[in-house]
Amino acid sequence: MTAIQLTTKRVAKPWGRETLWPGFADASADEERIGEIWFEAPADIPAPLLIKYLFTSERLSVQVHPNDAQARATGFANGKDEAWLVLAAQPDSTIALGTKAKMSASELRAASEDSSIEHLLDWRRVVPGDVIYSPAGTVHAIGAGITVLEIQQNLDLTYRLYDYGRPRELHLDEGVAVSVAVPFATPTHAETLSDEREILVQGHKFLVERWRWHGQKRVSLPAGVGVWLVPVSGSGTIDGMAWRAGECWWFESGCNLECNPGSELLLCHMGEKPLIDLSKNA
Repeated sequence: MTAIQLTTKRVAKPWGRETLWPGFADASADEERIGEIWFEAPADIPAPLLIKYLFTSERLSVQVHPNDAQARATGFANGKDEAWLVLAAQPDSTIALGTKAKMSASELRAASEDSSIEHLLDWRRVVPGDVIYSPAGTVHAIGAGITVLEIQQNLDLTYRLYDYGRPRELHLDEGVAVSVAVPFATPTHAETLSDEREILVQGHKFLVERWRWHGQKRVSLPAGVGVWLVPVSGSGTIDGMAWRAGECWWFESGCNLECNPGSELLLCHMGEKPLIDLSKNA
C-alpha cells in the first residue's frame, strides 16, 4: 500500500485562537476560535493513534483520561496516553502535570468542587522543544499561549475535573475514579541515534522519533507495522507524492522518502522500541 495523506478536521474550542500556526489557515471572520486540528484516517486504515495540533489562548480544563483497562470496562477499545511536543510558547506559558502532593480521591473531588485544584497542580513552565509524555491517569491541564503537537492513543474521551467557571459539563465521578493524583515523574526516555535521528518518546504505549535530514532514503518496516509521518517543517515527497509542513501521512511496510533542506519530521508508531530502518538506497 502506498502512503496516504490523512484529512484535517478543524475543531472549535472556547480556549482556541484566531491565529494558528504556519501551514494552517487562520480562523475566518465567521468561524469560532480554533483550538485543535485533527488528522483523520480513512475507515479502512487501522488508527490506534491520533495526531493533533493544539492552539491555546486560555488554559484548558483540568482533566484526566482513563487507562486501557478502565476504558474497556466502559466499552471503549483503549485508554489514552498522550505526548506533547511544544512548538511555541509565550515566556510565561505553563502546563500542569500531576499534583504538588499526593491526594486521596476525596481530597481531589473536594478540591475540584471548591476550585482549589487549580492551585494544587504542579504548573511547570514550558519552552519550544519540550517533549512531555503524559500517561493515562495523570491530572493535567495545558496552559495559555502554547502551540502543541499532540500524539495520543486514539480515544476521544476526556473527564473534566475543573473548568474555571466555563459552562461546560464536569465529570467528577468518572474523573476522580481514574485519577492518579500524585506528583508527576514520568520520563520521556529520549535517545539520540545520530545527528539526524532522535528518539523523543519510547518505552510507553507508542514511540515518537524526530528526523532532521535532507536527501532521499528508503524507509523499511516490519510487516504489519503502520507509521504516522508528521512534517513539522519543510517539504519533500513520499513515494513520489508531495508533502509539506502542516500535513500528516500514514504508511506501512515502507516508502521512498525525500526531504528538502530544513525539514523536520516526526515518525510515530505503536510499541515501545524503534522499528524503522533507514537506507540511502531510495
